[in-house]
Amino acid sequence: MSLFPLAEYWWFYLAFTTFVLLMLALDLGVFHRKEHEVSFKEASIWSAVWVSLALVFNFLLYRYALWKFPMDDRLMSIPDFIPEAAAWNVSLEFLTGYIVEKSLSVDNIFVFVVVFAYFAIPAKYQHRVLFYGIIGALVFRAVFIGMGSWLMQFHWVIYLFGGFLILTGLKMMFGAEKEIDPEKNPVIKLFKRFIPVTSRLRGKHFFVRERGRWTATPLFIALLFLEMTDIIFAVDSVPAIFAITAEPMIVFTSNIFAILGLRAMYFMLAGAVSKFYLLKYGLAVVLVFVGLKMIWLNDAFGGKFPVTWSLIFILSAIAVSVAASLIFPLRESGADPDKAAAD
Repeated sequence: MSLFPLAEYWWFYLAFTTFVLLMLALDLGVFHRKEHEVSFKEASIWSAVWVSLALVFNFLLYRYALWKFPMDDRLMSIPDFIPEAAAWNVSLEFLTGYIVEKSLSVDNIFVFVVVFAYFAIPAKYQHRVLFYGIIGALVFRAVFIGMGSWLMQFHWVIYLFGGFLILTGLKMMFGAEKEIDPEKNPVIKLFKRFIPVTSRLRGKHFFVRERGRWTATPLFIALLFLEMTDIIFAVDSVPAIFAITAEPMIVFTSNIFAILGLRAMYFMLAGAVSKFYLLKYGLAVVLVFVGLKMIWLNDAFGGKFPVTWSLIFILSAIAVSVAASLIFPLRESGADPDKAAAD
């Protein structure tokens, strides 16, 4: 039984989406109305803002659940249902899902670094590309979450998602690195068959009119590649959060908050991201863990693996991989900058 059924909470999805759109409009229309290179200080402030908003939302969600659950006859009719425990569990599930998505988003940052270098996108235009990339990501994530919440009604899908996450984690841990080459992307190759592309940038424009026809610029090709990459990442991250909670509202909000802070995290970490070369192993362990949680651990613990234990394990895996990267840094002579960025 869902704690937040869509038929009853449609107004929340509408209000939350409106809030997100207002924040994005404020971001681009006020704070980034003029293209400029985002400094580390500015990125840090925005990162703190997005994280703080997520934590405030989590607190308000907890307080709302404490108020609402005892008055819900549908929930109170469930044997052994304890409103206080359920509210606390909802809060932990949001926090855990947020941390998982935030951690997996680091892989996006590696891709951002490579793509912007490949297309020689100036720093002052990178925020514009990421802004519209985030809007596209929000739409695709909403679609994926809607599909996932429907598929999760079928028990066999749980094992399918779990097995996929385990295989993805093992591939991340033991698979060979693949070089990122946007020109070989089938979607971009197909796009170029129908729309001509300029060989150089035209300022902040994604499209320009040349010789009587619209022509795409490298800025749009970079945006298109990032959108395709995010769809691939969503195939991993959305099932991973469904392993933490079966509540679509928690999956949706935790995912969206993590994505909203992705741009600021990129500008804050882009210069140092290659130092965390062991992080991929921590993320691989997290994916294998949440996969096992779906196909085995939940059943082994009476239908629900303790979310507190999940949070501790996930934080520990990420912290250990980050600490190991700093304690045992790559040697300058043996490090391959391009490979490190592709990681």
